[in-house]
Amino acid sequence: MTYMGWWKESIDIVKKNDPAARTSLEVLLTYPGLKALAAHRISHFLWRHNCRLLARMHSQFWRFWTQIEIHPGAQIAEGVFIDHGSGLVIGETAVVEKGAMLYHGVTLGGTGKDVGKRHPTVREGALVSAHAQIIGPIEIGKNAKVGAGAVVVADVPEDVTVVGVPAKVVRVHGKKDEEVIHDIEEGREYYSEKLEDLLKAASFHSSRL
Repeated sequence: MTYMGWWKESIDIVKKNDPAARTSLEVLLTYPGLKALAAHRISHFLWRHNCRLLARMHSQFWRFWTQIEIHPGAQIAEGVFIDHGSGLVIGETAVVEKGAMLYHGVTLGGTGKDVGKRHPTVREGALVSAHAQIIGPIEIGKNAKVGAGAVVVADVPEDVTVVGVPAKVVRVHGKKDEEVIHDIEEGREYYSEKLEDLLKAASFHSSRL
């Protein structure tokens, strides 16, 4: 897709998903999420062509203007929608697929102990609500929904909704399969164990400061 084609598609996505968006000109001039995604296309290009310092400087410049921090190494597909955006952070090895929606205050971050792929993957059509914290090299499944303020530390299956701290599955979209329900119960236990490990690690690091 050409750069101009990307702008048109991105503006149309904003107008489709945000009832407050009235005109294309308004979206172009006033939506920080759109500007941050456009800037990331340039930062990511520089990153892939080994202009790493320049890529980081460019991304930090736009972080200042949009209050959205996207590492230039992150892979963000066309068709992603960032609403409001202030305080949103996307880490270096994060992947965000087409049609995903991210709201303000979301973190796609790492645990600090992983190597290689350290950040989450958000699959096509997934929605991550305001101030949700997605931590580690985990996957938010296709069309899954993460509630506001949720802390997610394990994979979220496709077509489910998770909420809370730690995040728990509260809805399976259109599914009643007993095997799915069993997987959900196991997932709840896994979330609790992972969160406990993270809290212990945080407490250990704090005690050494």
